[in-house]
Amino acid sequence: MSSQSKTEIYLRVEKEILAVVEGETNLTARMASVTCLLSAAFDSYYWTGFYNVDPEKTNELVVGPYQGTLGCLRIPFGHGVCGVAAKTGKTQVVEDVHTFSSHIACDINTNSEIVVPVFDRDKNLIAVFDVDSTEHGSFNETDKTHLEALLKKVFSA
Repeated sequence: MSSQSKTEIYLRVEKEILAVVEGETNLTARMASVTCLLSAAFDSYYWTGFYNVDPEKTNELVVGPYQGTLGCLRIPFGHGVCGVAAKTGKTQVVEDVHTFSSHIACDINTNSEIVVPVFDRDKNLIAVFDVDSTEHGSFNETDKTHLEALLKKVFSA
């Protein structure tokens, strides 16, 4: 898919998401809405969802709202693409997960992945947003830019 086509989809779905979550204060409801609408907007999104920082184990992620096959239930910071994103606070774009040294194979059909850290208003990490694709190289700078901006509007504004 071209970057222009992706951008058009992201801009359209961003408007939808912001309209749906306007006034909603419940974090789970906001996450579920983001997951549902983004998953429906892109054919390449195979697994789409959140891993939340566990308040009892602040160095571990626990599965949150998602669409797709069964996800890993818990991921330690620093392990796998999600754990690295959580530990570094930086978006991870992986063209081929099989070349990522600490990749955790929650689903053997995943070939590429993007994981975006999610921060609250006080800049505390609250979750990571994870998207897997069965295709290699599904995600690029266009996805990174739009997902980071969208998640900031939904969870940090």
